Amino acid sequence: MCAALLAAVLRWTAVTEKEEAAAIWDGTMPLTAWMLEVPDCVIFRGEGVVMDASHADSGYLMIKYTGDNPRIKVQVTRNTVYTYDLNFRDRYEVYPFTEGDGRYSVKVFENICGNQYSQLMSQTIFVSLSNEFQPFLVPNQYVNFSSDSMAVTLANQLSVGKNQLDTVSAVYQYVTSNITYDYAKAQSVRGGYLPDIDETLENRKGICFDYAALMAAMLRSQNIPTKLVIGYAGDAYHAWVSIFLKERGWIDNLVWFDGEHWSYMDPTFISTGKNSENVRRFVGNSSNYVEKYSY
Repeated sequence: MCAALLAAVLRWTAVTEKEEAAAIWDGTMPLTAWMLEVPDCVIFRGEGVVMDASHADSGYLMIKYTGDNPRIKVQVTRNTVYTYDLNFRDRYEVYPFTEGDGRYSVKVFENICGNQYSQLMSQTIFVSLSNEFQPFLVPNQYVNFSSDSMAVTLANQLSVGKNQLDTVSAVYQYVTSNITYDYAKAQSVRGGYLPDIDETLENRKGICFDYAALMAAMLRSQNIPTKLVIGYAGDAYHAWVSIFLKERGWIDNLVWFDGEHWSYMDPTFISTGKNSENVRRFVGNSSNYVEKYSY
């Protein structure tokens, strides 16, 4: 199911080890933090490619392709190689800087034959984030939302009068109670698939990628830093989410909260397993999960 999708999505990607930075977020990010700014002045140009790095300090890069090749790839590398499709023409797409401050290599490739690609452009970008949580507060290609998204409207409603902890609980409970697993979609989805959070919300079903993207978007819109994580759940590729709470730090392997304990922040398995004790025990065991990428 999710394994086939994520293996296809990530088939072009190499992995290296990375470490998460540990810090305290003060929770004072303004409500407009996740609204992307318009392109500004740090522009790089290549063969039919425009890179806008004006807001690298906010955790993202914008790339636009103006050529006519239908298959374009983008690689963003610091310690780990992240590979993306560039889908639109004459319109920017957003790619995150997810590995903190440092020197990033950004490359754009065009397809020349079969699975062979030729480099169009390469650019080194030095990133110094204004806040280390910025990449996990703004939209990007995988966690795509805006102020007009139905999911953001719903998140606003669910969070009224609630603190961070209660907001996480409300969003988590809504997603796992109202979204069902789409087995037919899991069998038919192709590589390069990107979640549409409002479609997931409207259809009330989705695959693991959809669950994680929806929850990440809803929480980010409430200024709660949230990672969409892709890795292994047991032997299968899977997608889940991790969050940062200012009083608890990153919650990478706990989310189900019974007043005293959390279980793993993975909305798919809990929903599909109908909150059974066996599923909860698997989800709550962090050794069952191996993170490969964070978006």
